[in-house]
Amino acid sequence: MQDAVQLVGALDPRSGWEARRCSLAKALDVLGTRTSFLLMREAFYGTTRFDDFVTRIGASEPVTAARLRELVEADLLEREPYREPGQRTRQQYRLTEKGQDLLPAMVALMRWADRWEADDGGPVRFRHRDCGAVVGTQLRCEHGHEIGRGELELIRTQEL
Repeated sequence: MQDAVQLVGALDPRSGWEARRCSLAKALDVLGTRTSFLLMREAFYGTTRFDDFVTRIGASEPVTAARLRELVEADLLEREPYREPGQRTRQQYRLTEKGQDLLPAMVALMRWADRWEADDGGPVRFRHRDCGAVVGTQLRCEHGHEIGRGELELIRTQEL
């Protein structure tokens, strides 16, 4: 089997590598819990209210509150006040631009799980509203070329 990523240059670009500088490690620091991923999934699906988050992800209220607070602190969600007639003011949650930028990664993870972890191919699909085609995920370079297995090179972007 061919390696997914080829190392470029005489020296391994990872020499001197530390987990604290790894972008994937930083992403996991922000979204490192199952509950956080599920809360973000629900935010992408349009859930905004605390009680709906609790019901839809199946976590306890204290855990949901703690994870929502962390997602707000990480600037993935923002709180917004709302008030229903005759009720006190409450907070709802909306995706920030930073949070919205996670959608391709979340879709890619879901598609991976649909292929490799779900016996039935997964419970939902994403469809392009304009043409009706199923949405997939793929790697492309900045020139638009699709990147296949074995076509990635790992390069150092800055000195460590």
